Formats: sequence, C-alpha cells, structure tokens
Amino acid sequence: MSTRLRDNRKNEEIRAKVRETHLQVTDFIYPLFIEEGNNIKKEIVSMPGIFRYSLDKINEELDEVVELGIKSVILFGIPLHKDAEGSESWNDEGIVQKAIRYIKKEYPNLQVIADVCFCEYTDHGHCGVLCNHDVDNDLTLVNLKKQVLAQAKAGVDMVAPSGMMDFAVREIRAELDQNGFQHIPIMGYSVKYCSAYYGPFRDAADSAPSFGDRRTYQMDPANRNEAIKEAQADVDEGAVILMVKPALSYLDIIRDLKNNFDLPIAAYNVSGEYAMIKAAGKNGWIDEQKVMMETLLSIKRAGADIIITYFAKEAARILRQ
Repeated sequence: MSTRLRDNRKNEEIRAKVRETHLQVTDFIYPLFIEEGNNIKKEIVSMPGIFRYSLDKINEELDEVVELGIKSVILFGIPLHKDAEGSESWNDEGIVQKAIRYIKKEYPNLQVIADVCFCEYTDHGHCGVLCNHDVDNDLTLVNLKKQVLAQAKAGVDMVAPSGMMDFAVREIRAELDQNGFQHIPIMGYSVKYCSAYYGPFRDAADSAPSFGDRRTYQMDPANRNEAIKEAQADVDEGAVILMVKPALSYLDIIRDLKNNFDLPIAAYNVSGEYAMIKAAGKNGWIDEQKVMMETLLSIKRAGADIIITYFAKEAARILRQ
C-alpha cells in the first residue's frame, strides 16, 4: 500500500511535530544605522519602519531589541565628514567606535558586530581607495586594517569585512592577532554579489557610488562555482562565519555553502528584499506578515544558521506569541 503523505498534514498538531525547519529569535542579527549628530530619528523612506538614529536616541531601539530577545546587532555608521579614503572610519572618535563603546557599556550582553567597509565614509561612495576610477585592492587593505583596529579598541565583539577585497580576511586576522585581539572573530561577507537589491540600503547609509558600479569587486550574479572559491578563501584566511548576500535570490548559493563547509552560514536578507515585501503589503497585494515569515523560513531552510534581517523585530514578536 502506498504511503498517504497527507496524513502528516491534517492538523496543526501533527504538522508541528513533523516540521523540518524552525525559525528562532536567536537566528537573527538586526542592522542598526547610527548617524553622527544629535536628536536624530529619521525614517528611511524606502525602508518603512527602519530609522537612522543618533547615539542620543538609540536607546529606544536597543531597549526594544533586548526586550524581544534579539542577541546581536550589526552597525553601519553615517559620518558628518567624508573624504577620498574614508578616514573617518578609523577615527577613534568616529560614529561607529562611539556606538560600540556606548552599546557595550549600556547593553553588555548584546553582541555588537561592526561592518568593515568604506562606502559610507568615502566622498565617492566606493568601497575603498580609488586608482584610475577603480578600487585599488591592496591600498584598500591598508585602510581596512586601520578601521578594524579602531573597532577592536572600542570593544567590538565581531568584525565583518564587506568590501569583497581579495585577502581582506587574512590581513584583518593578522592585524587583530598582532595587536592582542585574537579573541575577536571574523564573519566574512564571503559571497557578496553585485546586486540591484541593495538600492534602499544606499538611501539608508548615504553610500551610493558617485559614478559607475561595483562590478569589479563584487561578484557577478551569474556565477555559482565562483562562490565556493570565494568562501574557501575566507576559510583559509581565518573567517569563522561565512555569509551570502543577498539571500532570497541566492538560496542555491546558501545551500552550496552549507553542503561544502563545516562552518556557520549567515545570509543577509537585504534592503531591497525588505522593501518589496513592505511595499506589496502596504498596497494589500500580499499578506505581509505571512510572506515575511515564509521568506525568512526559506532562508533558514536553504541552510542559513544566521539571518541578518531588517525584519528581526517584527519576526521576533510573532515567534514569541
């Protein structure tokens, strides 16, 4: 007799018992945009419900994050001063360094991760030092080490280099180790595609490139096998978490990394993915909450152990019900 597979779907009790994939609040990392200045709480138009905060206003957001049981945040800074190299990113009194010190003092049990890049800090919006209208890989590595050392001195728990520079993890690991920060782990933006899904983030972080695009350093969306090579390079150089970004259009890549590497896999549910669900929900075209949860579940089912998502607070409220 053939098995009747529908028997395991006939009510919620049995469905819950045989469910293969489970979302948990502890899966989430919540991105925070910290703007230099005072009395700032500015909603990002293309990302409804997400705000840029000055440090004196961030408590209301962090109090809610902690109350919901979210254990980790990743910081993006919006400085007042920008220049060609993004030197404010390694200023000991820069906005992210001040935010790290403040959060670790006021919320000591919250894991603070720092994005390590330059697009928010450069006056041209690219992710490093320019040479002949392109980002020079090795000159950028010099400045990456300065940035990560400033973050380490401020007390960061983890760093996450996002610029897709060759040898970035190797150089950062060496810089941290040589300065007594062997305990700070690296989450690599190991497989980061040159994606149109980043559009709203560039509004959020004032990081749109002033010319061209990032195809010479971020990955071609057409490439799959290359993702394994990029991830392997980060493993060899000392990353302890591998990330795929974006998430939803790259679920196959998340699964490939899960199948090939014995390390935690993170996925970044990026701003464009968030904005599309918000826009469709606002117009009544979809059930926003159900699509949100299905999207996050699909990322987890594909193999992500960690999900960086702007939906973290909303999803946490549902999971706690």
